[in-house]
Amino acid sequence: MTNVELIDRLEAEDRLAANEWVQLIDSYSTSDREYAAVRAREISHRYFENKVYTRGLIEFTSYCRNDCYYCGIRRSNQSAERYRLTEEQILQCCEEGYRLGFRTFVLQGGEDGYYTDDRIVSIVSKIHTGYPDCAITLSIGEREEESYRRYFDAGANRYLLRHETADREHYGKLHPEEMSFDHRIECLYTLRKIGFQTGCGFMVGSPGQTPETLAQDMLLIRKLHPQMVGIGPFIPHKDTPFRGEAAGTLELTLFLLSLIRIMEKNVLLPATTALGTIAPDGREQGILAGANVVMPNLSPVAVRKKYALYDNKICTGEEAAECRGCLAGRMQRIGYRIVSDRGDWKERKETDGVQV
Repeated sequence: MTNVELIDRLEAEDRLAANEWVQLIDSYSTSDREYAAVRAREISHRYFENKVYTRGLIEFTSYCRNDCYYCGIRRSNQSAERYRLTEEQILQCCEEGYRLGFRTFVLQGGEDGYYTDDRIVSIVSKIHTGYPDCAITLSIGEREEESYRRYFDAGANRYLLRHETADREHYGKLHPEEMSFDHRIECLYTLRKIGFQTGCGFMVGSPGQTPETLAQDMLLIRKLHPQMVGIGPFIPHKDTPFRGEAAGTLELTLFLLSLIRIMEKNVLLPATTALGTIAPDGREQGILAGANVVMPNLSPVAVRKKYALYDNKICTGEEAAECRGCLAGRMQRIGYRIVSDRGDWKERKETDGVQV
């Protein structure tokens, strides 16, 4: 079966076998990638028209207990600039974001023990009370079920937890032995069970990644059926064990974005900051490949450069939330429009191919 035939079957059946994923990922051509992008754009327009949803990103702590080999804020990095935002600062970010038109706030940070469940619940509750028309997304790593339930009950709607790889052996190449592959995957299913709109995802081109490991990622996404998927190219950080590794490519990232859209047709799919870091028009290319979310930075200007998961991260100008109008202009030039909707995931229902 040709790659185009595999892409067509993925669109029709929402699934491929592991060996078919390997073939598609291992042997795709530029024309295959362009064909997938056309199919992905058509599907995205069917479900979301030409809307691009914005999420106001608040990176509230650069402390982390974990020592992931790829991450610039890993606990062993003595050169990392550490900071924590106060509850008051986080609420100020929300106030400014609401004024700018954001209706989703994403609280992202390392796994920082300072932010106990009580502190997270207090922050989430105050945002929920102050901005009841807004969605609250958390991206704060692995916790236990009781903690997740408390966050959900406090008003959090969504949770992002990148699985990073669905291959156990590959997971061990990216993380220290103390971290558990099984617990990471278990957390994702726990979040779904509780009722969160749940997001998983992975780095494209991470050290040790192969077409076979990527096939496992796609099979996990199909099995989990998440409401959000966040992928972006691996970019090395100078103060990590992977400093000398090659970065992931724009081309493969775009191809995988398209394939995810074709398989999970109504998924919320960001064009990530990492895409914008490796190519000046990376986020535009991501949208044209089937993505429908962008996440400008609402964090205080003074800390944006300190949340350095990888080198050369864009953190000013059009990445910043204050330049939302600039980003809107860039989206408009490629035929899309920034909207202020919460952009919640909606159950897939189709009548003559159109969501109702």
